[in-house]
Amino acid sequence: MTLNLPFEVLYLIYQFKQHKFEAYLVGGAVRDLTMNFAPELIKDFDLTTDASPSEIQKIFPQSFYENKFGTVSFTHENLLEELAKNYQLPSKNLANLLAKEEIKNNRIIDLKKAKKVHFSLKDQLNSQDKDSLEKDNQVPPFEMTTFRSDGEYLDHRRPDEVVFGTNLEEDLKRRDFTINALAITVEEQYLQEIFSKKKLEKSYTIEKENFKLIDLHHGQEDLDKRIIRTVGQADQRFAEDALRMLRAIRLAVQLNMDIETDTYYAIKYHKDLLKFVSFERIRDEFMKILASDQPAKGIELLDETGLLVHIIPELYRGVDMQQRGHHTTDVWTHSLDALRYCPSHDPIVRLATLLHDIGKPVTYKEENGEITFYSHDVLGSRIASKIANRLKLSKKEIQRIFILVRYHMFHYQEHHSDASIRRFIRRVGFENIDDILDLREGDRLGSGAKKTSWRLEEMKQRIIEQLNQPMGLDDLVVNGHDLMRELSIKPSPILGEILDKLLEKVLENPQLNEKDKLIQEAKKILEN
Repeated sequence: MTLNLPFEVLYLIYQFKQHKFEAYLVGGAVRDLTMNFAPELIKDFDLTTDASPSEIQKIFPQSFYENKFGTVSFTHENLLEELAKNYQLPSKNLANLLAKEEIKNNRIIDLKKAKKVHFSLKDQLNSQDKDSLEKDNQVPPFEMTTFRSDGEYLDHRRPDEVVFGTNLEEDLKRRDFTINALAITVEEQYLQEIFSKKKLEKSYTIEKENFKLIDLHHGQEDLDKRIIRTVGQADQRFAEDALRMLRAIRLAVQLNMDIETDTYYAIKYHKDLLKFVSFERIRDEFMKILASDQPAKGIELLDETGLLVHIIPELYRGVDMQQRGHHTTDVWTHSLDALRYCPSHDPIVRLATLLHDIGKPVTYKEENGEITFYSHDVLGSRIASKIANRLKLSKKEIQRIFILVRYHMFHYQEHHSDASIRRFIRRVGFENIDDILDLREGDRLGSGAKKTSWRLEEMKQRIIEQLNQPMGLDDLVVNGHDLMRELSIKPSPILGEILDKLLEKVLENPQLNEKDKLIQEAKKILEN
């Protein structure tokens, strides 16, 4: 067995040992390393040590300490600044950045095929690229925690008291799952060989004789068996921290593992303790479940264990609610299947896909043997927004979900005009076109239909052809000041009404978007 560890982690362990302290890499990073994850895919690196928080800060003066749990944090930026004083650092992993770029550019609407694109779309894309790059570069700080044992968890979330310990055994005993209770330390002589050189490598492959793996709770065995099992009694672990129940399901779908029987039934027994957990923390775990390779399995596990009713109880209204036409399953099953087949990896798009028919139960009607769900998209978008708000999503994310659910029923026929395509783009928004097409693909496959149709493919092509056309008020060649000057009118609500009507005319016929023509149209509107 070998380990591949980044130079930053090795440096932290090295510094502790130089100051005569123990230091171990612990938690999820050790789990992922033993599962042969590439080091650049692991962002959370946590260490535990016998050094006190004040002693840790003496070793790393730029670190910060602002909690009662003995955790000292050290940002990557500050660590690299410290290292750069004495070492030549490796360059960024270009191959990894290119891989991310390739994934990001794997879009349904291929903008490279468009001869021109609307100026605001370029702005949106530039903004999204910047946001995406910043998000990719945002990695959590290194966390270094003093050995500790926890007191009682009276609120089912956080220990009321933390007692600093003196040995690793006490620290590992308090961890949630066996696969997260692994620890690694590296031999000091090996570290001295690395840091006696001035040039550092991005990561180091460490042979077995140069590191020690501590596994006091059979975590490696559980990794081999691919099961999630708590450290000690499952009832006690979940009663201490109810969020661990969600973590168990998240890990199961992220790592493609099963939940051990006693752990599974303990979740079912303690499911109601989830009410003690804030929705901010629930959201974080829930969105990671949706972002996994098995989001539908995650929802099914949440349902089986009774946790889903505390998160999105509205979904249960679709159980056994039959549908019409090409649908062969009830609303509940169709929603899960749509999520299962949604090609987007974006958890917001996946959540919108799960909720796209959330309005059907409240609009269900049956007349003369016919089932209808009139306006389920309209009511569903409002319900989906309330759910997103409950999950403490951002305003931008809530708006995205509203739009995707509201307009998921878009309809296309070959006789539709270019103006109708432009109106569709304007309603949905440039930035959401690809997402709503991903939702539609999941919806189709989740209904038993084919992935796409000639109509949908034709619509995509027509969308590309319209990407450089005027879509909003900012695209008009005239503005309120022009109208006031040319029509001799004062500021008033009528200006907005005229501009809206002019936009409708331009959406219908982009050729009208010339100043003289629009002024003439404005005069006609004013006269009427």
